[in-house]
Parts: sequence; structure tokens; C-alpha cells
Amino acid sequence: MSEKNYTSQEIEGIKTRILESLEQVIDPELGIDIVNLGLIYEIRFDGDTGETEIDMTLTTMGCPLADLLTDQIYDAMTDVPEVTKTEVKLVWYPAWTVEKMSRYARIALGIK
Repeated sequence: MSEKNYTSQEIEGIKTRILESLEQVIDPELGIDIVNLGLIYEIRFDGDTGETEIDMTLTTMGCPLADLLTDQIYDAMTDVPEVTKTEVKLVWYPAWTVEKMSRYARIALGIK
């Protein structure tokens, strides 16, 4: 594997495409993607190796969908050719709240 040195602007573009791919991951209970639900906290992309770390949370600590969503994230990352390896880290701080949802998600779920 050859190393690639991306500019910071290129890295931001790749992170944007990663986020767009993550919008394809739908929470089956709510029918809304994990980005608009506010479950993605941070994306770290290593421009030298293509390794990507995604910090995400769940709506509840005992959420039975953690494995399903994680598998879907790995699948979604295959759409971003620069990503060579993906690691999903579940984080619980800061705790998820409805305020983290996008306006679109709140409207779709009928939340004011």
C-alpha cells in the first residue's frame, strides 16, 4: 500500500464523504439515519494510512442495535475508496439527547 499525503482540504473533503456515506446507515427503530439522529460524534481520518476512527453513541446504553449499526457503518465505509480500515468506537460522553438530532430528524419524528 502506498502512502498518500493529503492536504488538509482534501482530508476535510474525505471526511465529508465519510459523513455522507454514514447517512445511508438507518436506525431501523426510528427510520432516520445515524447522522441526522446525532449519533456520530467525531470522525478521524489518517491521511497517511487511510485508517478511520468513528466515535458514535447510541440513544440508550442498552440499545440492542449496536452490532447491526456497526456492521452497517463498516459496509458504508466501502463506498469511500480512501478509507482502508474502519474502527467504530462507542462513546457515552457526552450523553446523547434529543437536542443532538438535526432539525430534519426532529420534524420527521414529530419532536418539537
